[in-house]
Amino acid sequence: MEDSPAWEPEDWGSSRRWPAPRESRAGWGAQGSPSLSSVLNELPSAATLRYRGPGVLPWGALEEEDEDGERSIQAFAETAQKELQEPPSSRELPWPMQARRAHKQSHGRDQVTQDSGSRAAHWALLLRRSKDRMQEVLRTVEPWAWTLKRIGGQFGAGTESYFLLLRFLLLLNMLTAVLKACMTLLPTWLDGAPPGPPSPDLSSPCGSYNPRPQGLVSFSSQIFSLLSGEGFLEWSPLFYGFYPPRWSLAVAYLCSTFAIGLLSLVLILHRSVSGLKQTLLAESGVLTSYSHRVFSAWDFGLCGDVHVRLRQRTILYELQVELEEAVVRRQAAVRTLHQQARVWSMRVLLNLLVVALLGAAFYGVFWATESTVELQKWPLVQQMPLLKLGVDYLPSIFIAGVNLLLPPVFKFIAPLEGYTRSRQIVLILLRTIFLRLASLLVLIFSLWKQITCGGNAEADKCKTCGYNYELPCWETRLGQEMYKLLLFDLLTGIAVMLLFQFPRKFLCGLCPEPLRRVAGTQEFQVPDEVLGLIYAQTVVWVGSFFCPLLPLLNTAKFLLLFYLKKFVLFSICSPASRTFRASTANFFFPLVLLLGLAISAVPVLYSIFLIPPSKTCGPFQGQLSIWSQIPESISRLPQTTQNFLFFLGTQAFAVPLLLISSILMVYTLALANSYGRFISELKRQIATETQNKVFLAQRVVTLSSAKGVL
Repeated sequence: MEDSPAWEPEDWGSSRRWPAPRESRAGWGAQGSPSLSSVLNELPSAATLRYRGPGVLPWGALEEEDEDGERSIQAFAETAQKELQEPPSSRELPWPMQARRAHKQSHGRDQVTQDSGSRAAHWALLLRRSKDRMQEVLRTVEPWAWTLKRIGGQFGAGTESYFLLLRFLLLLNMLTAVLKACMTLLPTWLDGAPPGPPSPDLSSPCGSYNPRPQGLVSFSSQIFSLLSGEGFLEWSPLFYGFYPPRWSLAVAYLCSTFAIGLLSLVLILHRSVSGLKQTLLAESGVLTSYSHRVFSAWDFGLCGDVHVRLRQRTILYELQVELEEAVVRRQAAVRTLHQQARVWSMRVLLNLLVVALLGAAFYGVFWATESTVELQKWPLVQQMPLLKLGVDYLPSIFIAGVNLLLPPVFKFIAPLEGYTRSRQIVLILLRTIFLRLASLLVLIFSLWKQITCGGNAEADKCKTCGYNYELPCWETRLGQEMYKLLLFDLLTGIAVMLLFQFPRKFLCGLCPEPLRRVAGTQEFQVPDEVLGLIYAQTVVWVGSFFCPLLPLLNTAKFLLLFYLKKFVLFSICSPASRTFRASTANFFFPLVLLLGLAISAVPVLYSIFLIPPSKTCGPFQGQLSIWSQIPESISRLPQTTQNFLFFLGTQAFAVPLLLISSILMVYTLALANSYGRFISELKRQIATETQNKVFLAQRVVTLSSAKGVL
């Protein structure tokens, strides 16, 4: 091996002197090698100086224009001393990227505050530090943080996104339950004990209402009442009919419904916006390159073998997703016209099959709901409590059966359409959520037909009261249906775990290896599980007005579900053979939640504004509509307050508000466009820097070859 030539300071002049001026360094050096300035002037970025505006110096300009070597050396020494006195740069710290950015922002704000020297800036610094400490404390007490990290490292980010959504919905239901209790339960007892149920002898043109059973009640009847929401549960704080007709309670009851909807909307929008940022970055291709995963995805602040292995698995799953989707995109790019036609024909046929299956499912739900009323009148059904319970649960059973049978069919169809894994997940989610939410809408539509006589106010059953007098407390009936849907969904999930998943795992463990390979391993089906959560939450949003304690029951259900799913995941399931991007879940799941919230608002608002309230139960007895309680309450306020509230509904307030909103929207769009142009310019600069590096690498290879020849 040849010895590398020793570096001679005479090649660049005296060791005590700065490099020579431009005239002596232009062109080629004494040893036949080009000068640094000539090489830098040939860079691709040097040709773009005219596009970068005045004041931008070319490469090597500072070096060429510095004639005073001693002054440069002194300035260099002063700069080095200053750098030694300053804290280390964020780039040099062995921290993850997020911690480096936080350190850089914190150091910059601290420096500005120290330079200003004002008392206000000092208090702002203290406030900001207190806020940072509070955020750190909240992160330390974040529930199930370590469990979620284990799930993400062992089963992938897609499975972790399900548990993140479950935790979010659990906290949302907890806040909703607290809000409902403060605005509904407290006013009920603060104004005095609520009265008992109406007398069974009391009769009115709208029928009699007797929620409590008479005589001796057996234990089995108590169990059936607990499962169906009838009997002793019907006249309890769980349902609408229990609450007395008091003015303050009626206003608080109605306002709690709007407060819950607004709280859910704000929290879901906040979550979806944060997920949108990750989705846009992932879909733009900026963060999906393999170099980003290899060079920037590692966290150098990890301590311990467990954390290191979890991070390695997370990066492995991310690379697996990128490679799988790259293969699908490469196959799609080389398809011929004949292959494209065959793929699109297959997609059309499969979508027609999906539409046919959905239509059959919706008709079945409608038939089950309509048949329930007729079956309940049969003498045999009325004499057998167990059969009556089965008839009461007939719509819930049919909806649960459809939701169990069709999603596997959708999962089997999705890979045949030739989409990427992330796109397949989105299609499965869309079809399944449409199935679940549309089934719920069909059930609500069937109940609406029963309550309003199909919208015919002149019908014999609805002519007297404005609703079907055979349902003397129709709000409680709706609440009972939502209660049964929620309870049956929980019981179905537990039954699937006990009767299918655990026996399958046990039998696969006893079978020989060939049969075990044929049976396959159980994987955690993220789309089905996520849509189960969204379906349950939509049921709660629909039923929270008619069953005020339903959010509290759903909180207990989600808490139990978290530990059950965690146990099933770690004891039964294996890591998914095919994963998908977490960014898809972080944005798409809240988007589907928003869809569920919008769908749930339709029946609730329709009931509040258009259907007359029951005349025999509830806090809105005697009102033409539930909403009419609000204008009546406003009329009791002082005149100044009334004028202000009525002004909010006039054009004098709406038109300026619309103009201001339009101006803000235009300003936001213009700002977004300017940011987009700035980002495009930065991307072009990055491309130019890449060309610079390639050019320098080529010159190094060329000069090394030339020097070897000499």
